[in-house]
Amino acid sequence: MERDPLRPRKFSPSRIAGLATLFAALSPALAFAQDAAAPAVNQADTAWMLISTALVLLMTPALGFFYGGLVRSKNSLNTMMMSYIALAFVGVAWALIVFSLAFAPGNDYVGDLSLALLRNVGLGAQSAAALIPQVLFMSYQGTFAIITAALISGAIVERMRFTAYTLFITLWAVLIYGPIAHWVWGGGWLAKMGALDFAGGTVVHVNAGVAALVAAIVIGPRKDFARQAILPHNVPFTLLGAGLLWFGWFGFNAGSAVAASPIAGLAFTTTFLAPMGTLVVWTLLDLLRNGKATAIGAATAIVVGLVAITPAAGFISPISALALGALAAFPSYYVLLWRASTRLDDSLDVVAAHGVGGTVGALLTGVFAEKAWNGVADGLLFGNPAQLGIQAVAVGAAILFSGVGSFVLLKIVGVIIPLRADSAEEGLGMDVSQHGEEAYVDGEGAILVLPEHVAPSVRPAMAPVGGRS
Repeated sequence: MERDPLRPRKFSPSRIAGLATLFAALSPALAFAQDAAAPAVNQADTAWMLISTALVLLMTPALGFFYGGLVRSKNSLNTMMMSYIALAFVGVAWALIVFSLAFAPGNDYVGDLSLALLRNVGLGAQSAAALIPQVLFMSYQGTFAIITAALISGAIVERMRFTAYTLFITLWAVLIYGPIAHWVWGGGWLAKMGALDFAGGTVVHVNAGVAALVAAIVIGPRKDFARQAILPHNVPFTLLGAGLLWFGWFGFNAGSAVAASPIAGLAFTTTFLAPMGTLVVWTLLDLLRNGKATAIGAATAIVVGLVAITPAAGFISPISALALGALAAFPSYYVLLWRASTRLDDSLDVVAAHGVGGTVGALLTGVFAEKAWNGVADGLLFGNPAQLGIQAVAVGAAILFSGVGSFVLLKIVGVIIPLRADSAEEGLGMDVSQHGEEAYVDGEGAILVLPEHVAPSVRPAMAPVGGRS
């Protein structure tokens, strides 16, 4: 008897069980095929990025030594702590929300919250272009956020309250750093425009430099500024910090290739050469101006050269890196001299080194970029003058957003916590008044004699250093 073709087919329990068995048998193969289609993590790239992440993390303590040597001894611990504390508060904020704001899909201006609390951040490859585990990519980028926030401290050392500073940089990382990182590196509007920023000229240095300028203006100068000489207490600390920063910067720039690749080799080489060019020019300028080449000048020159090459590291040729480093010395050197003649107390010249250095580097990236080396874009010297204009837009956008946003955040924090120490605390030193410690103690310490005008709230922090009452 023939079956009616219009009549629905009935499946027996045995047939259903057979189909279920077949599906279960094929599931691993289907899953394997799906995994095979996804990009696989590259072990060589992962090894290089593990090293790079550690190198960049080292840069924050190195910055603490660089800054710590430039201040007076009574403020050295406080200055170093301003770098170290960023490892904690900015690092935690990065993991909880800032990474998502910077690198989740979102829109052209900020990422969504799909990666908040590290959800969907696992062991798979970050992308087809970044064949490293997502968790490692998150950690690597987090080291950038940490040191960017810490850079700001150089403009307000020796006078800003530690609690106010900590709250400010935490909020700043969330509301300022996250969005700007998204604009440039997270597929935002500047990335779509074609802005070139290999490792953070705009995102890190211009951003931090502008925030530092605003903070120095809002908080005001130190009480001794322009009244007496304020001299660095430990220049070897500063030289040590500069050397460690250069060491870590190889991870900062070459690591931004996110691969053990020829572009990483190019970025490594340009990072090797550019500060040399800056140091040569800076030394000659020092010799021409006062007949002496100073150690602090050398340390500053190294940092300026590193800052300037950061946006260009993977986009320009090695010989162009030398030229860029040499050219970058002039604006920062003369802005530093000009600043010293004003009432602007940018204590450790963050604006000259990072703000100006980052701006010059970002603009010169639009001049020296060479597609023959980077495969991405040419600059002005190689037939693409429009790239310089794009770079200028990126710099201008970062200046405007960071400047206005930093001002608003400082005013909000100031309502919650007084931004600066009072005159007695500042005179006593920020180490004792903010931390209850001293960097340098003779012998086993001594009983501190408390001036009558010191506020009672400071007194508990000023217990006898040597443990005697």
